[in-house]
Amino acid sequence: MSQEFNTKLQLATREKLREFNSLRGREVQPGEFWDVVVVTAVDEKQREAYELQISEKVDRKELPLGIHYKVFSDPPGSKIGNGGSTLYALQQLNDLYGKALCTLRVILIHAGGWSQRLPSASAIGKIFTAMPLGDPLYQMLELKLAMYVDFPPHMKPGVLVTCADDIELYSTAEDESVRFDKPGFTALAHPSPLSVGTTHGVFVLNSQEKSTNSSEMENASCLRFLHKPSIQKMRESGAVCQRQSGCFSLSDTEFVYTDSTYYVDFDTAKSLLNLLKELGPLECEIDAYGDFLQALGPEASIDYTNNTVNVTKKESSLVEIRQKIFHLLKGTPLNVILLNNSKFYHVGTTSEYLFHLTEDVVLRKELGLLSSAFSVHVSENYKGSSGVCVMYSVLDPSCSVGARSVVEFSRLGEGASVGRGSIVSGCQVGAGLSVPDGVFIHSLCVNYKQQIRFVTVIFGINDDLKRSVKAPAYMEELKLFGFSLTECLSRWGLKKEALRFSGDASSCSLWNACLFPVCSDQQSSFLMSVEMLQAVLSGSMFNLPKDTKLMSMQESLHCKNLEEMLKFRRGLYEDIIQKKSNN
Repeated sequence: MSQEFNTKLQLATREKLREFNSLRGREVQPGEFWDVVVVTAVDEKQREAYELQISEKVDRKELPLGIHYKVFSDPPGSKIGNGGSTLYALQQLNDLYGKALCTLRVILIHAGGWSQRLPSASAIGKIFTAMPLGDPLYQMLELKLAMYVDFPPHMKPGVLVTCADDIELYSTAEDESVRFDKPGFTALAHPSPLSVGTTHGVFVLNSQEKSTNSSEMENASCLRFLHKPSIQKMRESGAVCQRQSGCFSLSDTEFVYTDSTYYVDFDTAKSLLNLLKELGPLECEIDAYGDFLQALGPEASIDYTNNTVNVTKKESSLVEIRQKIFHLLKGTPLNVILLNNSKFYHVGTTSEYLFHLTEDVVLRKELGLLSSAFSVHVSENYKGSSGVCVMYSVLDPSCSVGARSVVEFSRLGEGASVGRGSIVSGCQVGAGLSVPDGVFIHSLCVNYKQQIRFVTVIFGINDDLKRSVKAPAYMEELKLFGFSLTECLSRWGLKKEALRFSGDASSCSLWNACLFPVCSDQQSSFLMSVEMLQAVLSGSMFNLPKDTKLMSMQESLHCKNLEEMLKFRRGLYEDIIQKKSNN
């Protein structure tokens, strides 16, 4: 990307942040912002947790006021995917607003799920992942709303559908704006290398309207949408574009336009509501991108309904439901807004989170990310470094934090240290304790036997929490910090038979392995988990105290005490505010 357009992107992004900051904590005027902000949750407990956090944000004037913030949970039972969540959210909006719904501008942010690839977001929710900018500190919710702050004034009533773990930056010419005013679906499209297209949705544009990629924004119609296609499929379908001399975002001579966020007008939203009535209770996962968008455009083909390559859990009803979606949406237009000077960032995994917050100098410049945000006593030896990120934390001045590490919502005592490439989240770290390199460590408050207790989960940054084996007998195949679970247990003086897996016994993973001690206070919980880790890394022994109860990450989430976790954050908030005012 040329320096000129890099600068344009930075300036456009900063302007959106400035505009959103001007709306925070004040009553917005009609048409100035969204009428309704909807966040989806995986179940009732997550819904309550999200509502609690949003109401705190409104009370602290961290969000625009005078609009409706709603959290809708998926119904109990089968996982229904973000497509199913979209349908149920539309139904709940319709129940709430009735005929008035067709006059409202709604943003629908998918934030359900357990965030197994970024477990620091599991208890609090990925839409509340902290970002090192803004005062008061931004979380992903504020960042999403800021990046789309220009949309509502140029949008007919309808619904904008987006996800909680990605960031889209874009610029347009001064006399241009992104407008959502056409019937059907309107999707944002970003120029991407062909390799990126294989893991995203790809738009096949009308060749008569093929982009010249010479202006920052163009409107086009889409013939069909491909979901995670092979490079060969992109070529055969005519999705591959040739870079012209004026292209901004890419140096590749060939590229495709990939998906991110889309808008649905209310007539089409009504069709989707009818679809839910026709389908009845959903018993399989529907994809809001693959299953809806592949039905659109004049060249859409029903063939995709039988392709279950990218489906995590294959339910017998999926093909039939996809065919119903296809017939219902067939002929619906798919308009595309080509954002030629744009970037798409995903922050849904521990490695992505670390990279974007500590190493990605480009994103740092675009968003104005800080090394220390809303924190106190950040040591001078790394305060100006671009290699660390400390957010919403209180550190003793004698602490040290290694390069490429993130510390968030934590207290670090005198002489405490964090190694390189680690994440410390929600922890109370005692004096002199050290976190090794490449570690994810996160403390949760839980309700155990009607008492408040603490569990500190600890994994390697690159551990695969989702990988499962079919029975405890195969636990040797599960790796924690690169060591087999059997080896870890022997270091803690535990027999293999003693390891319990919570939840579904036919799916044993690091996520549901009961490895972490339940302790009476946050600091001793942190200490015990670190001692267990150090025993494994050094090849020494650490015998757990007799009758220690062990929990899994999964179990800790099911009995989490969110009020106490937020109380800990409120304590940090008050300390930081007080120390800032003293300074």
